Amino acid sequence: MIPRLIAIAGPSCSGKTTLARHLAGHLPGGTLLLSLDSYYRDLAQLPLEQRHHFNFDEPAALDLTLLVGNLEGLTQSRAVDKPVYLFPAHVRASRPERVEPAPWIILEGLFALYWEQVRRLCHARIFVEAADALCLERRLARDTVERGRTRESILEQYTRQVRPMCQQYLLPTRAFADLVIDGAQPVELRAAPLLERLAGQG
Repeated sequence: MIPRLIAIAGPSCSGKTTLARHLAGHLPGGTLLLSLDSYYRDLAQLPLEQRHHFNFDEPAALDLTLLVGNLEGLTQSRAVDKPVYLFPAHVRASRPERVEPAPWIILEGLFALYWEQVRRLCHARIFVEAADALCLERRLARDTVERGRTRESILEQYTRQVRPMCQQYLLPTRAFADLVIDGAQPVELRAAPLLERLAGQG
């Protein structure tokens, strides 16, 4: 079968990754899961201190040309070289990862619905929404435990960068979604309407 691309967008910590992983385990025939985070631009040319203050919450932080090239290849049943992003240093690994196409390809990330060049390749366009307070609560829990950050630094970044960029660039992409899903619901309930819609199409 021709690979089908599902794009899942939404605010930070709205539940995109959880939904994507759940779908990957339930769609028939095999699934390739791609994170938009892999396509951040290589910042090796910048001093490390500047990299730490780089705005990763705007679309320009991502390499659209490479992303579209990879998606076009995968949706045409070709293997591609996906970049490997090293977050502590904000640079790409010297060697990419070779990935093979699958019947279903899921792209999840903040701006998965932002670019028309990506949207035109999609079989389904999903937006996961959640209240700002819930997203912030989840981000605080994630970043303190998984990334060793202080509560103060998380709140400062969220107020200065994450929230305003979300309002400016991300929330308007909700209009491009075929289906809007409540990220506050248990993942089984989130996934049910999409799985139902895709049933028999795989």
